[in-house]
Amino acid sequence: MNEQIREKEVRLISATGEQLGIVPSFKAKEMAYAQNLDLVMISPSAVPPVCKIMDYGKHKYEQSKKAKDAKKLTKTNEMREVWLSMTIDKHDLETKARHARKFLLNGDKVRAIIRMRGRQITHSNLGIKVMEDFFTMLEDVAAIERPAGTEFRNIIMILTPLKEGIKPKPPTKPESKPADNKQTEKPTETKTATKSVEPKAETVKAEPTKAQPKEVAKKQEPKADSKETQQKVESKKQDTTKQDTKK
Repeated sequence: MNEQIREKEVRLISATGEQLGIVPSFKAKEMAYAQNLDLVMISPSAVPPVCKIMDYGKHKYEQSKKAKDAKKLTKTNEMREVWLSMTIDKHDLETKARHARKFLLNGDKVRAIIRMRGRQITHSNLGIKVMEDFFTMLEDVAAIERPAGTEFRNIIMILTPLKEGIKPKPPTKPESKPADNKQTEKPTETKTATKSVEPKAETVKAEPTKAQPKEVAKKQEPKADSKETQQKVESKKQDTTKQDTKK
């Protein structure tokens, strides 16, 4: 910058950004000093090096301001902790999972910790089971970075968000497919029932044809009885006539 520039010639850019071409370095310095500005080398590796006339103090302030704004925009992922227990109730586990879901949706990692007290250290498998149940509640928004494992008297599992801006999973409605299957099965049952009934109906229709001779015989029996009665009546008349003649 300014007197530190030792090159004989430089490619000069004005304060307004206009290309002034290749200029001797002493002349470029005079032009910068005449405007109460600085001559700053912005590309020393070029041949010849590129210099620009500018207010160096203002330029440095703008660069620091841009760096601060960039830090604000870049989001740093934090590690959030959620403490569980081996004897945690199902509803308490659900509330812990809701808190962890908020952290994961914000892009933070979650460290789930279980502290084993007393003889619980001999039943670490129960704590790992709790960790697995905890992850199943968050598997739609999280992935396992570190699986559940024991570390001294603690069981630790680390979860990371799947991707940024993921939305929570909507509550699933009960499926109605089994009911539909039952409804579709019913017509088939009725069809089979009607098919099985049809042969019975045919046998019922055929029965009267077989029973017709019996009915005819039954109807003919009274006729035979009437003939016998007529014969008896006639025999009685003859007997009465014979008795009358004897008298």
